Amino acid sequence: MTELIIYAVIFLALIGHTLMASKMYSAVHKDTSLNLHEKNDWKLKALIFPLFFWGKYKNR
Repeated sequence: MTELIIYAVIFLALIGHTLMASKMYSAVHKDTSLNLHEKNDWKLKALIFPLFFWGKYKNR
């Protein structure tokens, strides 16, 4: 039973990470003020730590 709970928590964290990364990726892709290099940089950051870099992206 403990394993099931652990796997459920890991699964929810993975789903949350994926949804946040896709949201940031989409926002960066639509931003016309960024050049190609900046877009690629933000997209890579979105894949690694999306929640942390979402705040930095919004405050820039």
